[in-house]
Amino acid sequence: MNSRKPSIHFKIFYVLFICYALVAPDRMFAQDFKFFNGRKAQTIGFDLKKSLIIIPIYINDKGPFDFILDTGVNPMIITDTTLKESLKVPYPRAIKISGYGNFEGIDAFLGATSVKIGDAEAENIPTVFLKDDILPISGFVGKKIYGLIGYNFFNSFVVKVDYTSRVMRFSSHPKKIKLKGEKIPLELIDNKPYVKLRVEQEGLAPQTLKVLVDCGASHAISLEALDAKPFPKPQLTMEANLGNGLTGRVKGRIGRVALLGFGNFTFKDVISSYPEYNIDSLSNRGRNANLGAEILSRFNTIYDYQNRYMYIKKNEKFKRPFEHDMSGIELYAESGPPSRTFINKIEPESAADLVGLKEGDEIISINFKKIDDYSLDDIGAIFKAKNGYSVIVEVWRDKAFIIKLLKLKKRI
Repeated sequence: MNSRKPSIHFKIFYVLFICYALVAPDRMFAQDFKFFNGRKAQTIGFDLKKSLIIIPIYINDKGPFDFILDTGVNPMIITDTTLKESLKVPYPRAIKISGYGNFEGIDAFLGATSVKIGDAEAENIPTVFLKDDILPISGFVGKKIYGLIGYNFFNSFVVKVDYTSRVMRFSSHPKKIKLKGEKIPLELIDNKPYVKLRVEQEGLAPQTLKVLVDCGASHAISLEALDAKPFPKPQLTMEANLGNGLTGRVKGRIGRVALLGFGNFTFKDVISSYPEYNIDSLSNRGRNANLGAEILSRFNTIYDYQNRYMYIKKNEKFKRPFEHDMSGIELYAESGPPSRTFINKIEPESAADLVGLKEGDEIISINFKKIDDYSLDDIGAIFKAKNGYSVIVEVWRDKAFIIKLLKLKKRI
């Protein structure tokens, strides 16, 4: 049994943020979504995995395909390498995608597709097809994902995301809509939304930061740059694999900020990522940080790109504590049938390392409940439940079943 997989426990942000360096799509491609059946608005359900919004879409009259809806994406990105041929995309042109630290670039194709979301349709959407399967998003979220879509959809409607009910309502701009929540100014740069945040951190004066709003990033906040230098870290941090991008692993550290202010709302003791990038990459980025879904999902949110505002109203998840994984286990899920879940990485000196769990172990059960009864989100919640909490993990290794008693250990 060859269960070893490439390291893919990435925050979705790190996939996308390198993709932002894509060639700018030709203006002739850009098209808006429209209703052609007399509708002015529509409500559809979405799936929520790792706090990421997953919606079904149709491409060139085929589908449905599950895509991550992401405010940080432009153009649409198809990560499933089999779709380019099956969708019969006319005349895609070969391009190179540049990533930080990668001077040769990544091979991809740029084309145009017709896309349908609910009853809304758009033609000639600029679409990037990755040539190689280098972004295994499906293993991260535990569900087959074909790609990511963002700007063209958000720019076409007023979009309300209700994380509590897991429904999304999108309305044409001429329609009068009651916009509820605190009004936050948006700045669109390169078709991506930015807001101002307040951050207080140990050893640093209070800062007002310019941050990318990225609902396709699973983290809370990623602090990248300050005064064209890497963002200062608090005294207590730990080394972490922050994700995989087009150029490989993104290394860095995880710590906490004492306070994060978003509009009139404040969060305390927030888990924060500090990625390592070279100085040139930081100085050219034009932002300080990336605000992800671990914060955004605590609000029911309305995006109004046309008028340059977003609206936030706290929901039932608002007071959920910020905790990092206490097991030291990085998971990879293979879609089935049968579905299988593997240990992809073990953090040194973590709870899992101390009891002898190993990379490549296939998880069979947790607390005597078979693994098929859990989603990756369920497992994640168990592994960061409480410092000192005991978890019984059964794995398959070398043609034998092994049971380990894992005692969770808070590391940050």
